[in-house]
Amino acid sequence: MKLLRFGPPGHEKPGLLDANGKIRDLSSLIQDVAGESLDDAALARIAQADHESLPEVPEGTRLGPCVGRVGKFICIGLNYSDHAAETGAEVPPEPVVFNKWTSAICGPNDDVEIPRDSHKTDWEVELGVVIGKGGRYIDEANAMHHVAGYCVVNDVSEREFQLERSGSWDKGKGCDTFGPLGPWLVTRDEIADPQSLDMWLEVDGKRYQDGNSRTMVYQIPYLVAYLSRFMSLQPGDVISTGTPPGVGAGQKPQVFLKPGQTMRLGIAGLGEQCQRTKQA
Repeated sequence: MKLLRFGPPGHEKPGLLDANGKIRDLSSLIQDVAGESLDDAALARIAQADHESLPEVPEGTRLGPCVGRVGKFICIGLNYSDHAAETGAEVPPEPVVFNKWTSAICGPNDDVEIPRDSHKTDWEVELGVVIGKGGRYIDEANAMHHVAGYCVVNDVSEREFQLERSGSWDKGKGCDTFGPLGPWLVTRDEIADPQSLDMWLEVDGKRYQDGNSRTMVYQIPYLVAYLSRFMSLQPGDVISTGTPPGVGAGQKPQVFLKPGQTMRLGIAGLGEQCQRTKQA
């Protein structure tokens, strides 16, 4: 299934993309694409419903972030061997973990704001993993049973704030609008191999990123198990698993976003995003 959320910011309703590409309103079945609606039993109930009998949502309705009430937005850095190479960094001996604040989350086609005093706002197409079943100290062999599905993430990043202003990476990762999610949450049964997905990103029509999740250093089952050693994972948590090469900071010379540009990005089977940049 392809689950989604639609409507004005802060007032999104749950929805589903049906077999004919039409958006259906799931409000009669669930309150939100969030929390308790993401476990296997709840997803099975949604799958068994008569989707064509559900109200159709008008074309052109805004899509919100595909997951609501996200508790934790956890990110993994330098998790693609070819991206680590372009930045001149060594492949880390353990996953690099940082956070994006949940206030960064926005819809897949919402404007992305370039922060005040920013000169190095960058892009990163990433595979997002949405937790459906919570847990601590999860065994790697059982980790995929804790995954509800996958989504496209643009891990927008301000490199000066991230790398040159001292402290952790977080201050350059969690600015408002720096976490577009969606267009939809694709349940894990629809993705045969999440470690073999083409992913790409363009700015103003120029292709910068053109990678595949197969070059991920630490793969999804390991990441879920690893993170659960340090925190409890809860339904609706999002793990952004790293980016392939082609970020602006990796260009020679470096290229960064300016107001009025358009980012388009996507992952095979998970849909596409499109954002316009503007000055905050």
